Amino acid sequence: MLHSLPASLRTPLLFSKRLSLVGILLAIAVSCKTPQAKVVAFSAPEKKTIKSKIRPLKFMTGADNTSSYLDIIADRRVGIVTNQTGLISYDSIFSLPDSLELTHREATVTKTMHIVDYLKRKTKVNLDKIYAPEHGFRGTADAGEDIVDGKDVKTGIPIISIYGNNKKPSAEQLQGIDVMLFDLQDVGTRFYTYISTLHYVMEACAENKIELIILDRPNPNGYTVDGPTLEPEHKSFVGMHPIPVLHGMTIGEYALMINGEKWLKDSIQCDVKIVPCENYRRTMPYSLPVKPSPNLPNDQAINLYPSLCFFEGTNVSIGRGTTKQFQIYGSPFLRTMTYEFLPLPNEGAKDPPHNGKICCGEDLSKISRLNRIELKWLIKAYNETQDKSKFFISYFTLLAGTRKLQSQIESGLSEDEIRASWQPGIEEFKKIRKVYEIY
Repeated sequence: MLHSLPASLRTPLLFSKRLSLVGILLAIAVSCKTPQAKVVAFSAPEKKTIKSKIRPLKFMTGADNTSSYLDIIADRRVGIVTNQTGLISYDSIFSLPDSLELTHREATVTKTMHIVDYLKRKTKVNLDKIYAPEHGFRGTADAGEDIVDGKDVKTGIPIISIYGNNKKPSAEQLQGIDVMLFDLQDVGTRFYTYISTLHYVMEACAENKIELIILDRPNPNGYTVDGPTLEPEHKSFVGMHPIPVLHGMTIGEYALMINGEKWLKDSIQCDVKIVPCENYRRTMPYSLPVKPSPNLPNDQAINLYPSLCFFEGTNVSIGRGTTKQFQIYGSPFLRTMTYEFLPLPNEGAKDPPHNGKICCGEDLSKISRLNRIELKWLIKAYNETQDKSKFFISYFTLLAGTRKLQSQIESGLSEDEIRASWQPGIEEFKKIRKVYEIY
């Protein structure tokens, strides 16, 4: 059951401040009142806004807008949940004199600097601990692989794994932390585990009275809502909340929904604030500067992921152990199909499905961008597999969030008939989602 947010909390809070830009090479001074920019605070008992000291003229992620959160975390002991996606664009953080420094030259080459490196090298922020989600802090571990605690080689900061048997930070692991930053790039899909990590981080912060600041990033799969809605009895780490597969929200908006729908244990509320993206529209195409996990190497894979991930609950490979992960599918049991590939161990797939066996299937790496979940490949593979009784595995139900999808495919329902059964849940979710939209 979804619960509406109180009307008083449905309008994002606004802030404004005067801008002063001084050119070093040109004697130009500009001072003007900035337009109001949105910063959202939800259930924060005291400070309800995050002040911005800049007037952004172009797109910025929440992490890019450093002036919105540096003052908040100054003189406090800071933890951060992040991985390789926690990047800041170099022109958001470097001033002109920095161009003479080697560090800036390095940043100019890559156009980005990691937020941990920035906080450690360019600020006086007391960054105490890094909390790493699935795939680890540097994002190189296989899906489902256990992540162990360690220390970041570049900064010497302790890294605490919040995956595997330790998905929720313990009170001991949070000891000494006053404020938590959260900067992970999500892909807008229920079974992508970063929103499950968000849930547990919010719950742990709420229980330990730690303020949480989320640095928002765009959803590369846009505003689309699609797929079956998760049924509570099939809750797992690849699906914790009663939402469709594609939710069409940013991770900041999703945090507001977690709080507002009282999904945390005992309906506890997290003191969470969002630093939103600036000059962002939902229709704006957004190409990720770095892959969000080892097996989502490019925009095509990210776009196909919501459709092809269902194959992870079958005996069909989605290309792990190749260079076209989530852009192809196939198995040794689809011999009527003409496209062939050979899965072999590589980064992010130490032991891929059908390792060393020729798989037959389809190459989808060149198809046009999707704006919905496509079931036609899943249905086709089921119909053409050699032994239908061995096609599905139990994990499929967790990915689908319901037993109905497997039953519908086995019963021979068409894609249109299956999609029609999703619509009531999708429409209900869209109404609730509207309450939490920032953009």
